[in-house]
Amino acid sequence: MSTQQAAVERARASFLRACWLDVAVRKPGNVSLVSPGHGMQASMFIASAQAAAGALFEPGTSVGARIEGAVAATWAVAGCNTNLGILLLCAPIALAMERHPGATTRAALQAAVESVLAALDIDDARAAYRAIARARPGGLGSAPAEDVRDVPSVDLRAAMALAAERDLIARQYRDGFADLFALAFEARVCGMACGEAPGGTEALPDAATVASVQRLYLAWLSGFADSHIVRNHGEGVAQTVMAAAQAWRERERAGVVLDADSGFAEWDLSLKAQRINPGTSADLTVAALLLAGWIGPCAAPAREAASGWHGS
Repeated sequence: MSTQQAAVERARASFLRACWLDVAVRKPGNVSLVSPGHGMQASMFIASAQAAAGALFEPGTSVGARIEGAVAATWAVAGCNTNLGILLLCAPIALAMERHPGATTRAALQAAVESVLAALDIDDARAAYRAIARARPGGLGSAPAEDVRDVPSVDLRAAMALAAERDLIARQYRDGFADLFALAFEARVCGMACGEAPGGTEALPDAATVASVQRLYLAWLSGFADSHIVRNHGEGVAQTVMAAAQAWRERERAGVVLDADSGFAEWDLSLKAQRINPGTSADLTVAALLLAGWIGPCAAPAREAASGWHGS
């Protein structure tokens, strides 16, 4: 196996592990093994990740082709949108890992991702637009320029830049995934081997891994107004959820084990009862776990970089 082939397999395994942790850990408002919601079950997300991984990590393919192929594969097994945001975030990362298998530090990987973003073209935009239109994300609305229902006239990064002020995933494209790299290494994610398949209770993450995933998720949810919530419920609701996340983040920092606090599960159920899904925060958590898994499954958290970050 060549170095590049090994890198692709490692990246794919890291992606599958990140997607497994996404549902193996309770993240309030999101679907998990212990808490279905929004008409979906955790099994749908696991099947989606496994189906999408083939196209997402197909060697030699473009970012746009990866997104479009992975969305098609997802719909074939899930019949609905379970992972569009994840795929939009992870496709450039997947190509960066393939092209730069030696990018195993945060700085090197961030430079590799930037090089991929800088080379995005109009064909990537066309493929991504088709994928987004097919996925039909909730609350998509319309845009005054370069609407996804139209044929794009600019490259994918330029199109994302137009949406960056209202969509956090688009902002990552514009800003070189700066927010993502700022938080990706805050959590210490250890335990399961990369890509370990869920085979029963023995495959569930340990308490330290659960805590690190929840810490990362709360960092996103407390630091940014979740784009999915804003689109579907408005800025006011998103701000209310942010404030609640900030309070839970402070409790976790004070040493509270969140899963041992009944209020944490109650918050989860309350959000779902109100049909509030912090989907963008979940997507960013998965992408951050992919980055952290690539750099090292038990790398120490980069708290120095994250400690001065306060969101925006």
